[in-house]
Amino acid sequence: MDSKTFNKVFIIAEAGVNSNGNIDNAYKLIDVAVEAFVDAVKFQIAVPEAELSINCGLANYQKQTASKYQNQLDMARKIHLPINCFSNLKEYTENKGIIFLSSAFSVPGLNEISKLGLEYYKIPSGEITNYPYLCHIGRHNKKIIMSTGMSTIEEIKKAVNVLSKYGTKRKNITLLHCNTEYPTPMEDVNLKAMLSIRDELGVDVGYSDHTLGIEIPVAAVAMGATIIEKHFTLDRSMPGPDHRASLEPEELKKMVIAIRNVENAMGDGIKKPSSSEKENILVVRKSIVANKLIKKGELFTENNLAVKRPGTGRSPMDWNKIIGKTADKEYRPDQLIL
Repeated sequence: MDSKTFNKVFIIAEAGVNSNGNIDNAYKLIDVAVEAFVDAVKFQIAVPEAELSINCGLANYQKQTASKYQNQLDMARKIHLPINCFSNLKEYTENKGIIFLSSAFSVPGLNEISKLGLEYYKIPSGEITNYPYLCHIGRHNKKIIMSTGMSTIEEIKKAVNVLSKYGTKRKNITLLHCNTEYPTPMEDVNLKAMLSIRDELGVDVGYSDHTLGIEIPVAAVAMGATIIEKHFTLDRSMPGPDHRASLEPEELKKMVIAIRNVENAMGDGIKKPSSSEKENILVVRKSIVANKLIKKGELFTENNLAVKRPGTGRSPMDWNKIIGKTADKEYRPDQLIL
């Protein structure tokens, strides 16, 4: 997927696990995404026993926001939506006019996603070194969006090569620069790395954001991101691991507006007067005028000429062509020299 497909930045509202496993919350999140005019809403699909061992502890940020869970397996069992609800969520989303996306964390999870008939597959950052997973998803030859949090350029190259080897066309891969700390400290964003990924791998790039606020994804758009992914929630005070680093509904709307404004402002790169400023040229630019009374037959000199607005006469760039010439008529002060 690339910007040429949509002719605009593709904005994904990442619901993730912010439904807290509640189906009613999931529908409300879809409604919020639709009202914000994003392009897609994304949920995470999980098969906890296939993805997490009982020995997998909570990440530091999860300890701060989801400390009631004993480990990640315990948390995943309780905050993910039931798999059997995704078909209805997809139908509801598409009937609202936006795209439904989902990401999986295991081959069994991918098998569940394949039943939904999605056009795009999203690979989370944690699966970038999951060789069997990459082989499996590569065989589907879908359009792929892959987050690259925690990764080096070499790890990203290897993952892309696996996807390509097993059938996915490189032109169908978009890589999202990402940092997986929730929320991401500003000094760790390293937004320029997005351009390094693009230049090294020759693929389209975007940005998956976990910072607080909206300015970093907007900046990413100005730098060339073709996709923006941002977590959102119904209420940042809700319990759960990701709410704290998510946008609330009005903030999501503001981000979308800001992104659309920035991409409209990017233009075509050709430096020329815009349609809105053309009428200003004659008012703002200057012309060569008489600085004093100039009699017919008198020579034009630097003393009897001046440069003043408006720009309806001879351009000051012709100054040296006028100096030393003979006045063909009498010119009053401030009269245009034609």
